[in-house]
Amino acid sequence: MNLNATLFYQCIVFFVLALVTMKFVWPPIIAALDERRNKIADGLAAADRGRAEMQAAEKRVQAELATAAQEGQKRVGDAEKRALAIIEEAKNAAAAEAARIIAAAKADADNQVTKARAELRDQVAVLAVKGAEQILKREINASAHADLLTQLKTEL
Repeated sequence: MNLNATLFYQCIVFFVLALVTMKFVWPPIIAALDERRNKIADGLAAADRGRAEMQAAEKRVQAELATAAQEGQKRVGDAEKRALAIIEEAKNAAAAEAARIIAAAKADADNQVTKARAELRDQVAVLAVKGAEQILKREINASAHADLLTQLKTEL
């Protein structure tokens, strides 16, 4: 065999091997590479979407926190207003109760003064009768002179 024939056969084998490789080996490799490239592109897109969603969620969380803080401050303000209202109501109730107690005490004092005056009148009447009895040196009958004693009580 000569060198040219060997070279010719080697070229034919090379071309057949190249054709077989191009027909049967390269398409699955190219498909696998394309599939891998698509998966990587999808993964990167999903990562970008996830990052964007994370930023949007973070903004929503910040907005919710701000809203919650405002609502909390409003509730604290409302609670303080309610506490002041309750304190004012308690003050008014205490003032009304104090006024009622004072009025009851005044009424009781007036009753006691009236009662003391009545007792004092009775005692003065008894003393007047005893004084008159001693002046006249005779005994005065209290039951017989009841009208006189009543008139004397009213004058005192």
